Amino acid sequence: MNGSQRPLRMRARQRICALMIATTVIGGTIPAALVAQRDDRPVVVASKPFGESYLLAEMFSQLLESRGFKVDRKPGLGATEIAFGALRTDAIDAYPEYTGTGLIAILHDTLPDSVTADPRAVFAHVARRFADLYHVRWLPPLGFQNTYAIAVTRSTASRYHLRTLSDLAREGSHLTAGFTADFIGRNDGLVGLSRVYGLKPRAVRPLAPAVKYQALASGAVDVIDGYSTDGLLARYDLVTLIDDKHFFPPYEAAALVSNRLDKQVPGAVAALVLLSGRLDEKTMRQLNRRVEVDGEDVKKVASDELATLGLIGASRAEGSAQTAQPGQHSGFLRYLWDRRATIWALTVRHLELVAFALLAAVIIAVPLGLALERTRRIAEPTIGGLGVLQTIPSIALLAFMIPFLGVGVAPALVALWLYALYPIARGTYTGVRDADPDAVAAAEALGTTPTQRLLWVRLPLAAPVIMAGIRTAAVITVGAATLAAFIGAGGLGEPIVAGLALADTRMILSGALPAAALALAVDGVLAIVERLVAPAHRRKRFWRTRTEGLDRAVAPAV
Repeated sequence: MNGSQRPLRMRARQRICALMIATTVIGGTIPAALVAQRDDRPVVVASKPFGESYLLAEMFSQLLESRGFKVDRKPGLGATEIAFGALRTDAIDAYPEYTGTGLIAILHDTLPDSVTADPRAVFAHVARRFADLYHVRWLPPLGFQNTYAIAVTRSTASRYHLRTLSDLAREGSHLTAGFTADFIGRNDGLVGLSRVYGLKPRAVRPLAPAVKYQALASGAVDVIDGYSTDGLLARYDLVTLIDDKHFFPPYEAAALVSNRLDKQVPGAVAALVLLSGRLDEKTMRQLNRRVEVDGEDVKKVASDELATLGLIGASRAEGSAQTAQPGQHSGFLRYLWDRRATIWALTVRHLELVAFALLAAVIIAVPLGLALERTRRIAEPTIGGLGVLQTIPSIALLAFMIPFLGVGVAPALVALWLYALYPIARGTYTGVRDADPDAVAAAEALGTTPTQRLLWVRLPLAAPVIMAGIRTAAVITVGAATLAAFIGAGGLGEPIVAGLALADTRMILSGALPAAALALAVDGVLAIVERLVAPAHRRKRFWRTRTEGLDRAVAPAV
C-alpha cells in the first residue's frame, strides 16, 4: 500500500510522525554515529504470545538489522506482567505494547471519559507516567488501534439477540465464556466488564489465544475475547459486540523501549521510530490474516510489509522470504526435515537446561535426604515444604523471578532446579529410612558406626529408590522446561508457544514430539544408571533375567 492509497487520516499521522523522526534523523537517514552501538550487547526484542505481537516484534527486529544492529529475539514471553517486568529490569530492550494496556493493566489508572475518548490524550498520559514511574519510553504510535473485541458466533448472536455488551450481560448467565488468562485477571478485561456491565457468565474457561477461536467454533464456549485486528475474526465469521458504554480505552500500538536502549543506543530508537505512523488497521488485519489464517511465515510477512513501506530493501525481503519458504505448505515430515537444524539446536538447549537443573538438584537434594534421615523429627515438614513448590504454577514462579534474575536461562534454571528437588529428596529419605532392616541390624551387630552403616549398607540398598526419584525429577524437568520459552530461555517450548499463538499444529508438534522423545531418552539413560548403581546381587539378577530371555528368543532359530 503506497501513500496515495492511504486515507487522509493516515497521511496526517504520517506527517506528524515525520516531524518526530526529523528530530532524531538527519537528512532522512540515521547518522552513523547513532547507528553504532554503545556496547556489544545485541538489542533484545521480545513479544507477547499472540500472533500480532509476534509479527510486530519481527518487524522491529528486521528493521533494526537492516540498520546494522545485532538483534536477539525473545518471542512469546508470557502475559503483560512478564514482558513489562523484563523491560523494566533491562532484560529486554523493546516489545510492542498498547496504550490501553499500559493505562489500565500496568498503571491501573482511570481517566475521565472525555480524556479516554481522545487517543492522543491517552498516549500523552501513558507516556508521561511510564517515564516518571518506570523510566521506560513509549515511541510514537505505529498508526493503528487494536482494541478488545468480545465476539460470538452468528448463531449465538441470533439466538440470544446479542448486539452490544449490555445484551451480553443480560444473557450472561446462559453463556460459557472462553477468555485468555491475561484477560480474565485484568481491570480492562473481565474484572472491569463485570464492574461496568455486570457481566457474569455461567462459567469462565481460561483458553490459549489461538485455541479460543477453535473452541468458539466447535461450541465448547459461547463467547471469547479477541482483538479488533485479528484475522481469525473474519475466518470464523464472528459477530463483534458493540461496547455501548465505552468501557475499553484506546489501544494504540507502539514500541515500548527500555531505559538502557533509550539512553545508550539512541540509533536503535531512531530506527524503530521509522515505523511509527506507517501501519493502519486495514493493513494489520491483512497481515494478521496472512499469518493466522493463511499460515504464512512471520518472517516473510514482516519483510514483505517493510519492503512495501520502503523501510528495507527488496533484496533483504527476498532473502527473508527464501529463508522462510522451505516446507511452508508441505507435509509434516517434510516440515520437520526442513526445520531439522532449528529443532536440533532447540533440543540441545532443552537438554542443557534439564541437565544443569537436574545436576544441581541431585547435588542438593541427595545430601539433604541423607541428613534428614538422621534428624527424622524435621524430615517430613522439610520435605513437605519442598512439595509445596510443586503446587506453584510454573509460569507464576518464572514471573516472580524476573525482577531478580531477568529473563532467559538464569530464572529458568532456578525454577527447574526448585521443581526437581522434591522427588529426589523424598526418594533419598524414604530409601535410606526403609533400607532392609535385617541387613542394617547385621551391620550393627558387627560393630559398625552409624556413618559406616549409612555408607556401606543403607545407601547402597537405597540406590534404586534414590534413582527412581531422580528419574521422576528428570521427566518432570523435561516437561517443565518447555515453559522456559515464556521467559525467553529457548528450548523446545519455543515452537510450542509460537504454534499455539499462530494456530499452527505443525509448529506445536515440532516442539512437542522431540520433547516427548527427549523425556523417554533421558529416562532410558537413567534406567541404565540405576542398574549400574544397584547392589551387586540385584545387578546379577537383572542381567541373568536378560540373558535367559535372550536364550529363549534365539532357541527356536537354533
